Amino acid sequence: MQDRPVDSSAGPGQPIPVSPGNPCPFLRGLVAGGYVGGHIVPLPKLTATIKSATGTTGLKKKFVGMEIYGVALIANGLNPLRLLKSWWSGAVLDELRNGPLDKRGAGSRILEVDGQVDESEIARLAEFGSDYMDDSGGTERGLNAAQVTAYMNANFERAKGHRRAIDRLLMNGEWPILLNIMGKREGNDRYLSIAEVKTLFVDRKFPARIVARLARPASVPSRPATIAKAAASLVVALAVVLGLAITQFPDQLRAILAILPGKAAQLSQLLPPPLPKLPQVKAAHWLDQNWSTEERHWFHHVSQGTNTFPVPYAWFVALEQPRIYLVSRPGLLSDSRYLERFGFIPSPKTIHADKATLLHYGYADSSDVPASTQSVAGKWQVENFDGLPVGFARLTGATDPGTGAALPDMIGLTCAACHSGSIRYKGTSIRYDGGPAMVNLLKLEQATGLSIAYTLTVPFRFNRFAGRVLGPNATKADRTALKKGLLDAGAFVRAQATALANLYSREHKQDTEEGYGRLDALNRIGNQVFSTDLALSELTGFDKNMHLRDAPVSFPPIWTVPWFWWAQYDASISQPLIRNAGEALGVSALINLSPNNPAEALFRSSVDVENLASIETMLRGPNPFEQTPKGFAGLRSPKWPSQVFPNDPAWKIDPVRVDKGRKIYAEICAECHLGPVNDSAFDTEFPDQSFWSPKELHWKKDGDGPVLDEVQKSAKGIGTDPQQANVLNLRKVEVPGFLDFQPIRDLGQCPNMPAASSEMSYALALMIAVERTANKWMDDHNISPTERAAIWGPRKNCPNPGHAGEPQPYYRARPLNGVWATAPYLHNGSVPSLYWMLKPAAERPKQFCVGTRDFDPQQVGFHVDAGEKQSCRHGETLFSAVDSKGLPITGNSNLGHSLEGTPGPGKPGVIGRLLTEDERYDLIEYLKTL
Repeated sequence: MQDRPVDSSAGPGQPIPVSPGNPCPFLRGLVAGGYVGGHIVPLPKLTATIKSATGTTGLKKKFVGMEIYGVALIANGLNPLRLLKSWWSGAVLDELRNGPLDKRGAGSRILEVDGQVDESEIARLAEFGSDYMDDSGGTERGLNAAQVTAYMNANFERAKGHRRAIDRLLMNGEWPILLNIMGKREGNDRYLSIAEVKTLFVDRKFPARIVARLARPASVPSRPATIAKAAASLVVALAVVLGLAITQFPDQLRAILAILPGKAAQLSQLLPPPLPKLPQVKAAHWLDQNWSTEERHWFHHVSQGTNTFPVPYAWFVALEQPRIYLVSRPGLLSDSRYLERFGFIPSPKTIHADKATLLHYGYADSSDVPASTQSVAGKWQVENFDGLPVGFARLTGATDPGTGAALPDMIGLTCAACHSGSIRYKGTSIRYDGGPAMVNLLKLEQATGLSIAYTLTVPFRFNRFAGRVLGPNATKADRTALKKGLLDAGAFVRAQATALANLYSREHKQDTEEGYGRLDALNRIGNQVFSTDLALSELTGFDKNMHLRDAPVSFPPIWTVPWFWWAQYDASISQPLIRNAGEALGVSALINLSPNNPAEALFRSSVDVENLASIETMLRGPNPFEQTPKGFAGLRSPKWPSQVFPNDPAWKIDPVRVDKGRKIYAEICAECHLGPVNDSAFDTEFPDQSFWSPKELHWKKDGDGPVLDEVQKSAKGIGTDPQQANVLNLRKVEVPGFLDFQPIRDLGQCPNMPAASSEMSYALALMIAVERTANKWMDDHNISPTERAAIWGPRKNCPNPGHAGEPQPYYRARPLNGVWATAPYLHNGSVPSLYWMLKPAAERPKQFCVGTRDFDPQQVGFHVDAGEKQSCRHGETLFSAVDSKGLPITGNSNLGHSLEGTPGPGKPGVIGRLLTEDERYDLIEYLKTL
């Protein structure tokens, strides 16, 4: 067989050599029979020829022609220049292989890449058929429509591991079309003859009835006469291409639109955000941190009173994923496998399950794990009936905080959503409570908004949604009310998007991308309380309080935090209830800030202060100085999981390196991070630096117990990015006058409070708002003075006096227990691993990928080689300290905290001497043990 391309047809009955670069059996038959050329064939000619072969007539023939033209247009490529060339010159039949229509081995495999036929695959095709009576009264093997579908499904399943999602769709343009053209009989009796298929593949010849159709001259107008018609066909074909891109390649289309100017870039926001694929997890382990299975599961799903999503719980679990498919329905938005792609950790529907189920989710059998000494989870039962991931909670019994009207169950995020960590190593998932999550809340917000929009606009989707929410017997009035509610939710989402767009236009800047594992929590809380919540309370003019989300930080670990005097990276909050209730408001707890409701309803909210107090108690545990040996007995930091990988040398701890690393820690780290909390050898070797030394410098009285006053360092001195510490330090907000915020009165227990002002410090405004919200909850629930004192604790709600009002921001240094489980490092997550943290700052990678949890036990964190320019996997986000021009990105500096020389004046960011490579790994080995 000659493989040389041929440019023109020789006429019916005059065979033309066929190139192996043409993998379509029907087109090969057309070329071999001389009906079209073997190289470039004008689209009108190709369309007219195939239309003739179908035998269709009338309007159906016109629709068939449009479909054929669209497919032929994209056959050689989807690049705009390629499409234009195909439209002008025609399809290049001997260059179809490896083009958009080539399934690359995921199809029938009858035709090999060299153009030869594998007859064993034809025999396999016949196995899917049955015997049919032919026109002569005999029988022959063939496949009807259902059997063709079964055959294609089997081919797609056989290609697992190297198939593409689109390949199954491409199959619908091959065998079913061949059945329509060459099939015998009509309707449900139509079948495709195996003998005729073999003749087509092997001899490249058509049955006589097809030859007769092709023998009729096809009307092909001259080029000048077809320009208008071709232009119309081009529009239709481009619409087909766009539809194909939207349904099968939304991520690629979104990326293309995003780089286009003007409104074209805005169109990208109408497509779902790209998400990483879920890798296979062979085994999962929740590490033992002194919580029982019951306590852990309660923490994962107990509501803190938040209404994070703009629809009720029942609606959320009924919404579909924001994808459009041609031949199937999308899955549910609430499907755990889908939500896991946003970074969430899977969770069982109940812990009252068999041991195999618990082990599948990484839980030990609850009977094997003792409860901590002050368990509170036993007071409540929390279930997860819809199998949502860790961090999702159902808020029941909520009422409108302004009117008191009953509300449907709502859905919100819990503390665990952002403070449950996990890593993955060779198919094993290691999970731990209190660690930094690897979630991407912005992408989840986008997907939820799009899901609502698609439900309202995509045909048939609202009907399916209504069926799930209301059931099959719902009245027309019920469906109308449901649609109005969903329209209201969509309007809220659009209003939020408009507010952000106006902010970007006003500031001439964009947010700093948070990405996976980061959130600008402080600015988000301010935007929610002093802009969104005011707008929901029907107050206007406070969109000016919106601030760019330009100070993203890693989710901080929360083990041992209740024993710290200052929480937050910037040492800004001391009062635990203010910290926790403020966080609940930030993730959209309902709150009434309206002057139009009864005065006694002001600051009424859905915040669940009782649950927040219980979470704090579980985290805190008993007095660590009363333990033997001294130590934290609430939620403990996770231990290096070498026992999970007993045969992997990368996880083994080298005791010689540990001993050397301990000395380096005492020399360089203990000054700020103090001695380790759980190393008796360190306490013996360096007693003056022991964490448990009762030094007045670091331990102070907190009521009847101790509290750690962490070391604080100025952002300038430590050299790290100052953006997050500047949020509460510099941001201002305008507060409605009727709220009557007066710092001197409302925070009278704090020194040096300023006079009342319409524009005031965001930090002070937030402290007053949260305190009033918490007090209102206790008033509404008739909390006794004794109980109130227990919930509040002894600490005052005051800003940090060390730098309140000063322009110089500060950060606090926390103890390093569990530090191995908190990558990426620095407060803004700008350093991928401990290895790079211990290198001079200037040598650190400027970019790395986040979104997967693949862990390197040697670098301890996310692996990046020196000088490597990482290529992020699909759906991951790229952390970058600099933009495309090499200029620093606001909030993303990875400098400071640098080990490169002797600290001192004129050396901002230098905290210690340069380490040798061996010393660096010695210290890393020691940090693994903390």
